[in-house]
Amino acid sequence: QVQLVESGGGLVQAGGSLRLSCAASGSICSINTMGWYRQAPGKLRGLGATITSGGTTNYAHSVTGRITISRDNAKNTVYLQMNSLKPEDTAVYYCNVKCYATNYWGQGTQVTVSS
Repeated sequence: QVQLVESGGGLVQAGGSLRLSCAASGSICSINTMGWYRQAPGKLRGLGATITSGGTTNYAHSVTGRITISRDNAKNTVYLQMNSLKPEDTAVYYCNVKCYATNYWGQGTQVTVSS
């Protein structure tokens, strides 16, 4: 079993920054992908960014250049640094860990960007 604890969401004005953190604990495979997905009201959950245990990153086109994902393998923690936030970035952000074919999800953290 894997537990994910997210933190760092909140309310920010457009143009501002936020940093999300997600700490994973439990039976985590050594080779895994950690990431952030987001779900805006009335929309499907979609990719924000992912990072493999080897450091390879993948970003959604809509956030490229404004968001940076990183991880600390020793702490099993993934971070999402979000800059130049826009109102359309408002969503619930979910932490994800993929171990082989199994996906684990956090409870979600709300990010609200005011105009």
